[in-house]
Amino acid sequence: MSLIIDLITSGLDSLQYYILKHTLTCLLPAFFLAGAMVTFTNREAILDLLGEQANIIKSFTLAAAASFLVAACSCTVIPVAAGLYFAGAGVGVAFIILWVAPAANVLALVYTGTILGAEMVTVRIISALLVAFVVGLVMRTVFGHEHRDASKAAGQPEHTQDSTKSLANAQESTESRPRIIGRVEFGLIGLVLLSLLAPNYLVQEGPYLHKILVWGAATLAAALYAWRMIAWSRLELWVRETWWFIKVIFPLLLGGVFLVGVIQAVLPEQWVQDWLGSNTILASFLATLIGAVSYFATMTEAPFVDALMGMGMGYGPALTLLLVGPGISLPNWLAIARIFGVKKAMVYVPTIIVLGTLVGWFFGNFIL
Repeated sequence: MSLIIDLITSGLDSLQYYILKHTLTCLLPAFFLAGAMVTFTNREAILDLLGEQANIIKSFTLAAAASFLVAACSCTVIPVAAGLYFAGAGVGVAFIILWVAPAANVLALVYTGTILGAEMVTVRIISALLVAFVVGLVMRTVFGHEHRDASKAAGQPEHTQDSTKSLANAQESTESRPRIIGRVEFGLIGLVLLSLLAPNYLVQEGPYLHKILVWGAATLAAALYAWRMIAWSRLELWVRETWWFIKVIFPLLLGGVFLVGVIQAVLPEQWVQDWLGSNTILASFLATLIGAVSYFATMTEAPFVDALMGMGMGYGPALTLLLVGPGISLPNWLAIARIFGVKKAMVYVPTIIVLGTLVGWFFGNFIL
C-alpha cells in the first residue's frame, strides 16, 4: 500500500508541476496558435508550398529551419504542427516540426551550449536535422498518398476543412496567386506566436510570475488587435477551432504526464548509472527508451544530462537523451495517436527510437 501511495504521489507531483509551469504560458497560446492557423490560413497556398505535391527539398528545409525558432516542448508543439497539418501542410512537414521544435529549438541549443559546450550543441543540431529529414521521408513515403479527408478519422471536425476551403476560394477569386495568409491575419498570428515564445525567450531565470507577466502582456496585445482588426464571425470560428484542439489534446497530456511521474518514481538511479556508462548500441537504445517515455520541458534536458554525465554517462547516450528526451514523450505519443491517427504514431515513434539509437551510437563512438 505504501508503494502505491508513493507512486500516486509522484504522478500527482508531476501533474501539478506541469499544470503550474506549462499550461498557461505554453499550452494555451499553442492551442490558440493552432486554431488561428486553421482558421486564417489559405489551405490551397499552404498545399502549394508545404503540401504533399510541393518540392520535397524546399518544403522540408523550410519546415526544419522554421522549427528551430519555436521554443516548444514535445506536448506544446503538437497543436502547432496539427494546426499546420490540417491547414494543408504535408504529413512529412508536420512531423518534421513535431520533432525539430522540441528536440533542437534555439532556446534549448543556447542553454545546452552554456552547460555542455559548443561541440555538443553542434552535434545536436546536425543530429536533429538528420533525424528530421529521415522522419519526413518515412512519413511522406508511408502516408503521403492518403487523401486528407482520411484525417477526419483522427478527429478533425468537418467544419474546419469547410472553413479553410471557403477562405481559400474567396482569396483565389481576387488573386491570381493566392497568398498563404492576409496581412491582418498574419499580424494576429504573429502576436499569438509572440505570446508563446516571449515568456521562454525573455524570461530564462527568476520567478515563474515573470513569465506570466510577459505572457499576459503579449496576450493582451493579441486580444486587442483581434478585437479591432478581425470580424467577429471569424473570431468565433477561431475560438471553436481552438476549443477543438484543447478538448482533444489536453486530457491526454494530463494523463500522460501523470504516468511519466509514476515511471520516474520506479526507475532506479543505480540502474541508470550502470547501463548508460558506455557508447554501445545498447546504452544508446536504453537512453532512447528513457527519453521516449519521459517528459522534459524545454531546456530541462540539458542540466539532467549534465548530471548524468557527471556520474559517468557516455557521450552517445547523452546525445540521445538530449534529442529524444525533449523530442518525444509518453504524453506526446498519446496526443499524436489521437490527432494524427494511431497508424502514424506507430510509425513515427519507433522511427525516432531507431534513429535516436543509431545517432547516439555513431556520434558517441566516432565524433564526440
